[in-house]
This record gives sequence, structure tokens and C-alpha cells, in this order.
Amino acid sequence: MKQTGTLTAAFGRQYEVRTDGGETLLCVPRGKKSLFACGDRVQLAPTGPGQGVIEKLLERQSLLYRSDAWRQKLIAANATQVVMVVATEPSFSDEFISRCLCAAESQHLKVLIVLNKADIPASLPHARALLAPFVEMGYPVLELSALGDVAPLRARLIGETSLLVGQSGMGKSTLTNALIPEAGAQTREISEVLDTGKHTTTFARLYDLPEGGGIIDSPGMQTFGLVHLDIPALEASFVEFRPHLGNCRFRDCHHDAEPGCALHAAVDAGQITPRRLQQYHQFRSECEMAKKQVQGW
Repeated sequence: MKQTGTLTAAFGRQYEVRTDGGETLLCVPRGKKSLFACGDRVQLAPTGPGQGVIEKLLERQSLLYRSDAWRQKLIAANATQVVMVVATEPSFSDEFISRCLCAAESQHLKVLIVLNKADIPASLPHARALLAPFVEMGYPVLELSALGDVAPLRARLIGETSLLVGQSGMGKSTLTNALIPEAGAQTREISEVLDTGKHTTTFARLYDLPEGGGIIDSPGMQTFGLVHLDIPALEASFVEFRPHLGNCRFRDCHHDAEPGCALHAAVDAGQITPRRLQQYHQFRSECEMAKKQVQGW
């Protein structure tokens, strides 16, 4: 008997799926393809006690993933909000934030930046300075400590399916456990079923919030490739570029050394930071280089 459900965790070619009836099954895909992500809605059929087979992927509302020239890494499907977790210690990368923002904007997702470990006063000014350009762009920043009061963050998660992303060491898992106290127990249970303890840091997992909505905890990462974005999508993913796109003297402007470039004029006017334009050129170069590699130059 066919059922529908939500993919709540992915372990290689094995997937934990919660059916709409509330049962949790460990499933494998039918056929060789295994292109599913945490949060996907799927059609499945039970094959035995606690077991099932995924037969069909249902329509996605969003898909967040990272990519380089050779492969794509699916992170989460059907999220409505991306929560980027950074911390006062260790220091975080503003480039990583920009990459995540590009991926989120390309999928039209809400964004929230969480500054964790805000109870470390010595490192707070530097962290705030790194985040200041994003605040000026209109991105909300919430300061807190995962070991203290997380109620302000919980209020921002209700009714959303929020993907938590961040570099390793930002305290994302601690934050997840503060929001979902049973999260650690659930992770241990599935690790025992699969006879491994590696899944806490390797795979994304969806947790329900008791107030409504859910959070997808993704593994810490140090890189976030964007080569799946074409140039127009990459340009549009920089929100401060949008009022100026299409205003360059030349229609095929690369926003480099061409005269009459609207983005360079915006930089001179203080509407775009030089750092963000530099990052755009870096990301664009990566995309163009990846395409050449795939095409064999």
C-alpha cells in the first residue's frame, strides 16, 4: 500500500522517512538513482517492519545545495528559511556568509543570521564588525548564547522549516539540542540501527518543533560552492546589486573594468561595499572555471 511521507534524515542510500500516518521507516530508493534531500516529500511503500522503499519524489518548493565542478551536495529541500549560525569564537568567514546568502536568495528563502556565544564580550566587537555590512543590507542578526536563553530564536522559528547552516565550531549542534532537547537521543537511536555513530556530523536531519514548524540541522561545513548558479542568478543573489542591474552602459558588462558600470558607480557612492563586489568576481570566476573544466576547456 503506497503512502506519502517526509524524509527526515539521509544516510548514504538509506533514508529515514516519517509517514503522514506518524510511522518512521528506514527506506531505500527504488532503482539506482538516489537524489533525495532531507525535507523531501516522497511516495513510498512499506516492505517490512520498519522498512520501506521510496518510489517517487514529490514536487519540491525549494532545494538548497552546494556544488563544485564535479558534483553537487544536496543539503535540504522544502525549507522556508535559512538560519546561518556564526559565533564570536572561533572567528567566522564573511565569505562563507556571502556564499550561503547567494544560495538562499537564489531559492527565495528567508534569512536569519544568529551570532552565537554572544556572552564572550572580548570577541563581540570583532564579530559585530564582520556582520555590519550584512545588517546594512537588511539581513536580521540575532545575538544569543546557545548555553543561555534561546527563546528569542525559538520565536523566529515557529511556523517555518528552518535550515541551520554554519562552519564547524559555531555551536550549531549545541543550539539544536537547546531547541530540541530530545535531538541527541534521536540521533543516537538511528546510529544504533545503522551500527555507526558518524551520522551526527555527516548528514542533515529534520526535527519537529513542539510549537509548530521544524528545523533541519546540517553538518558543519567549511566550503560552499555555487557553480550551479548561472551568471544572471549569481548577480541577482547579491541583494544590493539588484537596483543597479541593467543600468550599465554595456548590456554584457562583467562589472570589472568596463566604463559606465553601474555596480562600480554604486561602490563609489557607498551603496555597495568593495568587499562584496570582490566576492562577486571571485564567485563568478569559480562558476566560469567550473564550466570550462566540465567542457574540457
